[in-house]
Amino acid sequence: MSVSFLGIYDADGGLGGELRYVAGKLLGRGKCALCDITHGWNPMGSKSWKQACAVSDVELELLHRNEVTAEQLASATGLPAILRMDEDGLWSEAIPPSELSQYVGAPDALLERLEQLS
Repeated sequence: MSVSFLGIYDADGGLGGELRYVAGKLLGRGKCALCDITHGWNPMGSKSWKQACAVSDVELELLHRNEVTAEQLASATGLPAILRMDEDGLWSEAIPPSELSQYVGAPDALLERLEQLS
């Protein structure tokens, strides 16, 4: 069975959203563990994230909070989060915000965890 996952950043997409997030991060007011895992300070994506994705079979789409549906947002207990689509096409939370921070600096471990949930 092919399982789809959706990661939702605790940040808005678009130039304005990106600038607000960076400003908040610089001032110590903005934090998103999923952003830290996939990008760190590199807007093009961290090298370790790209390397982990290259060897993983996990289907993970990454979107900002202003790019997802109301249904998807309602399926998360908070942001950032990773959702999983079930066989009926319904979203449920696979990894809540409280657990995502443990994968900062270990993107391969995050993708391995998602493989286990497949």
